[in-house]
Amino acid sequence: MFSTLPIPIIQAPMAGGVSTPKLAAAVSNAGGLGFLAGGYKTAEAMRKEIHKLRTLTDRPFGVNVFVPGDKTVDEKALERYRAVLESEAERLGASVGEPKWEDDDWAAKLDVLLQERVPVVSFTFGCPDKEVIAALQKAGSFVIVTVTAVEEAEMAAEAGANALCVQGAEAGGHRASFGNDPEQDEALELFPLLARVRAAVQVPLVVAGGIMDGRGIAAALKAGASAVQLGTAFLRCPESGAHPLHKQALADPRFVETAVTRAFTGRPARGLVNRFMAEYRAMAPAAYPHVHHMTKPLRAASAKAGDPEGMSLWAGTGYRLARELPAAELVEELKRELEEAWRA
Repeated sequence: MFSTLPIPIIQAPMAGGVSTPKLAAAVSNAGGLGFLAGGYKTAEAMRKEIHKLRTLTDRPFGVNVFVPGDKTVDEKALERYRAVLESEAERLGASVGEPKWEDDDWAAKLDVLLQERVPVVSFTFGCPDKEVIAALQKAGSFVIVTVTAVEEAEMAAEAGANALCVQGAEAGGHRASFGNDPEQDEALELFPLLARVRAAVQVPLVVAGGIMDGRGIAAALKAGASAVQLGTAFLRCPESGAHPLHKQALADPRFVETAVTRAFTGRPARGLVNRFMAEYRAMAPAAYPHVHHMTKPLRAASAKAGDPEGMSLWAGTGYRLARELPAAELVEELKRELEEAWRA
């Protein structure tokens, strides 16, 4: 699969409206692999995006979906967090959302992926059963499972994944860990993790986490990756569906660092440190998607009020290198930098 890409660059699937059909098409048309994000939308909405994307490119593309997690949560901890968030809601003139578990339309999305014969399918938050992977492969899909640890990589390889996306601690947005245990929150940085996974499995590896330019891509390929997945690098592109305040925050000098938090969704995710994260990161329970639903109205109200301090500003550690360029131009620039790095 990766040997057929003119450029070994994959645009990360960023849920929440960031990964638009226009963005994915621009990257695929430029020689990379564009991705749609199936998370947080219905199966039919995902199907419509696939159809839209196919009107914009005849190149291969991918779709990512979330694997449903454990329903079991600490109800008392959730209630305590809800009580804390009430003051935030009052300040914003909003209401705390209802905490609830859902499977993100899992079965229906699998049906859509099979029916649409999507060229590349990737999974986050877990590894589907062997039967699911085999069915997708039979339909013509190349299957990638995102992993954050050697044990996860071994499970995904055993299940028959065609390739793995190795996500380092530097990555922006949600950590793709199979579980959501606070006692296992320690994450390896990308290159040490890549070395360990390479030694453990014999499948092609994509890498993700903090890579923003051609030199970073060259280093990852030299270290054994078959392709490199970039997310934060594409956030400021005009085709990106990121909120304008989010795009502005990446270059705003008041946001000086990133950190990992459960404050917004109940799962660890890396973003720009703002007021909401600083105030609530120590209080949020490990409860996903319950916390996501609780804070969603608050994040929306902050965005409506023009206040990035209450939004989830997902970003990787290299966010300051994000460029405000059309996606195709960015891919070309990354290709040029990669070629310069190889020559050097």
